Amino acid sequence: MELTPRQLSVLERLHKSDFQIVAFPLYANYVGVRKGNCAALLAPIVGDSFKVHGQPAYLVAGNFSARVKQEGRDWFVWKKEALEVTSGRLVELNEFATQLSQALMPLI
Repeated sequence: MELTPRQLSVLERLHKSDFQIVAFPLYANYVGVRKGNCAALLAPIVGDSFKVHGQPAYLVAGNFSARVKQEGRDWFVWKKEALEVTSGRLVELNEFATQLSQALMPLI
């Protein structure tokens, strides 16, 4: 993946904000960012920036999870592994999404 100098500076800014730049092999066309137990995929866009592809996710066994409802309870699920959706996990995911959104805003 070829990135522009401006896109590289965005990634540097994310790194300075304690985001890890990671590769998710199943999503080779995107740049992965992770912080704590949460992650997101970034798609390069024209204009030398990124947009979040899909939605930030809670990681289960190091992989993107899907949020499902089963027997009246919410779960973050990846394959056969599951973590219950708790208020703490939701706070962590929401904080991650907010911090990522702020970090991706263009500098004026």
